[in-house]
Amino acid sequence: MPPEQTLFAYPLYFLRKMSCSLTPRCKLYAEILLCSLLIFLPSIATAQTPVNIIFDTDIGNDVDDALALAMLHAFENRHEARLLAVTITKDNKWAAPYVDLVNTFYGRPEIPIGMVKNGKTPASDPLIQVPSERKNPDGSYVYPHRITDGTEAQDAVTLLRKTLAAQPDDSVVIVQVGFSTNLARLLETKADHISALDGASLIKKKVRVLVVMAGNFSTGDPEFNLQQDVPSAQKVFSEWPTPIVDSGFEVGAAMLFPASRIEHDFAYAKNHPIAEAYRAYKPMPYDRPAWDLTAVLYAVRPGNDYFALSPPGKITVLPGGRSRFDPSPDGRHRYLILNEGQKLRTLEAMIMLASEPPECNRCF
Repeated sequence: MPPEQTLFAYPLYFLRKMSCSLTPRCKLYAEILLCSLLIFLPSIATAQTPVNIIFDTDIGNDVDDALALAMLHAFENRHEARLLAVTITKDNKWAAPYVDLVNTFYGRPEIPIGMVKNGKTPASDPLIQVPSERKNPDGSYVYPHRITDGTEAQDAVTLLRKTLAAQPDDSVVIVQVGFSTNLARLLETKADHISALDGASLIKKKVRVLVVMAGNFSTGDPEFNLQQDVPSAQKVFSEWPTPIVDSGFEVGAAMLFPASRIEHDFAYAKNHPIAEAYRAYKPMPYDRPAWDLTAVLYAVRPGNDYFALSPPGKITVLPGGRSRFDPSPDGRHRYLILNEGQKLRTLEAMIMLASEPPECNRCF
């Protein structure tokens, strides 16, 4: 990582370590300096254009989706990414409200949210329901949000078409960390009032790469995201017209997000929707694999040596949700490999990004 990016990635960490020994006046100066860094350094650290991201998620089935969404907001803060839309493959009424309240918490309530229709895993989970329902004594929401039921959100496939059609050619990175339902249906769409292109042609024209969290390239065992909608996953991996980079189960499973960092690093806000979701998902303390976070990290920073890549080849989704990789020089699929020497640095980067405050005046 270049020195200027290292400086930007860790100023809050160093300030926290130093704060106990600073006088009030020095701490004030440090806060002013940190705010200046948060505002101005991203443009120095990242000369490239921010990555245009569509985040397709089954949020509400596991807490790593929430942490991955928090990472995307940190990348927005740093001008490294632009979150164009969030589309949801979990067909539950609380999924869209939770995404909405997280986006609002991070200061971006305008990000459009699309909801799957007749999708998978409709069961509720406290990790999205509890923060969405929680209210203050006066009846207002603890976490403000506009969408109070998933039926109020846009249709996910329609939103995907609108979002892609509005972007420059070859400029969008789609991050899919749930089921393939929405993207398979996007492939099937015909030309309409949104675009004269059918789904496959629109994808080929607008999408640079699809980054997926799915499969298992270590043992070949069935993997949850593939299992839930095997036909859609088979369609996406066989028909998707752009390169695909896949973060398999084994990559995220090798890096655990520590409960201690949830309790410490998110404590800058009395009420934090990510920390609350984490606590609601399972009895604390527990450490959770960083599955979806790995896909987000690679999507925005593919060249930062957080991961190695497999040779090119072809990923095939097998019955029962298993996956197979066949090397091929002209293949368009690759999967992430995590080397032992990369683990600590990669995990720390994900933790720091997921816990980054939404705005400077909430840092302290």
